[in-house]
This record gives sequence, structure tokens and C-alpha cells, in this order.
Amino acid sequence: MKFCDDCGSMMKTEGDSWVCGSCGYETLRDEAAEQEMAVTTQGQEESEIVDTSEVDAEDMGPTTGARCPECGNERAYYEMKQIRAADESETRFFTCTECEHKWREDDH
Repeated sequence: MKFCDDCGSMMKTEGDSWVCGSCGYETLRDEAAEQEMAVTTQGQEESEIVDTSEVDAEDMGPTTGARCPECGNERAYYEMKQIRAADESETRFFTCTECEHKWREDDH
């Protein structure tokens, strides 16, 4: 990613040039510099699927006031897990205390 020297806007590539969509400033691309700024996902782990289907109700943990989308019950077991990047909030997993329906909530 490159930013315009004139106005600071993000630039896009067009052939062998970087072009600013805001002010029209152009500069030639430099392959060596672009290799330095390349973004990689190496070393990042993919989110794993969290399966709670084999867990007994008594082992589910604490309960909270959460409305089940299936049966309307007002209590659910909950568990919080960090399944995304460390700078993002945890995901809350719920299991209804009545019908055992499972759902999750993410902060947006």
C-alpha cells in the first residue's frame, strides 16, 4: 500500500505507476520497495471450529440472562473464547438451558 506524497490519499496501481485517485499524482512503481511492503498472513493461525455438542449440561459452566432465539427461554450457559485475532473481542457462545439450542454472539 502506498500513500500520495501530495495529498496523503491511498494510491492504486495502474500498470507500472502508482496513481492517486484524489489528486492525480503519479509515481513509478519500485518492485524492490513493493516487496518490502507486501502483506503476508504467514504465521497467522486460522480460526478453529469450536464444538460443544459433546459437552454435558452440568459441565457447560455459568449461566446468564440471554434469550434463546429458538424457544424464548431467558437463561443460557455461556462461554467466551478468543477465536479471532488478539486485537479483536472474544466470541460469546451460548447454550439454552431448556432446549439446548446453541448460538454465538460477536461484537461488531
